[in-house]
Amino acid sequence: MTALDPALARYWLERWDRQQERYMPDRESRFEVIGDVLIELLGRPDPLIVDLGVGPGTLSERLLARPPGATVVGVDADPLLLALAGAAHGSPRFRTVFADLREPGWFAALGLERAPDAFVSTTALHWMNREPLRDLIRACAGALASGGVFVNGDHLYEGPDGPRLDAVGRALTARRARRLGTAAAEDWQAWWAAVESAPELAGLVRLRDGGFEHTVYDRPSAHDYLAFAREAGFAEAGTVWQYGDDRVVVAIR
Repeated sequence: MTALDPALARYWLERWDRQQERYMPDRESRFEVIGDVLIELLGRPDPLIVDLGVGPGTLSERLLARPPGATVVGVDADPLLLALAGAAHGSPRFRTVFADLREPGWFAALGLERAPDAFVSTTALHWMNREPLRDLIRACAGALASGGVFVNGDHLYEGPDGPRLDAVGRALTARRARRLGTAAAEDWQAWWAAVESAPELAGLVRLRDGGFEHTVYDRPSAHDYLAFAREAGFAEAGTVWQYGDDRVVVAIR
């Protein structure tokens, strides 16, 4: 993996944060809720947390401070984002793993020494189709320690049975972004265009080679997440926070 200067990685990470807030004006609140859920349910000062689709590590960074004894292992299939995460978050309690969550060997690739206490994710699992997501949640249920949790924050929808509710949810998020001023931030395409033209990231751009397939043709609904969790053996599953189309769902083993 190409090494990056930490200050340079931090620049791109902060730019990423502003870009993401264009689509999630309450992103920091979502992070806060996920941290609160872990503290409330896990009841230990040193949880082992797996960040699914860790990207550049923005959720992991916040969880490393809540609680301060947490260890986070971030897994992703994007080498450029993983390099940013590894360089920007120089904590001995954080490491990254290159693996595709849609492939059956992803959990073994983590090399964990004990059962994790939590699987978390934010703005990542929406690119998975229903059946791969079902498999992922089943794998998480089988790997968790007793009392462990699965927590996902993302744009989650009612699906075919709630088109008007989904339209309202998207509109509420868009209205809030305009009120808070985040709607004017750099967008996803502009951020990636800047990355791909940055000389200091050229090696990582070549390594990434356009990324991997993101085509979603069978998008899970918010209800699918909960149904898949119950099928997998989680004792409880539900939504604990929502604003517009932005939700946090939790499943307790």
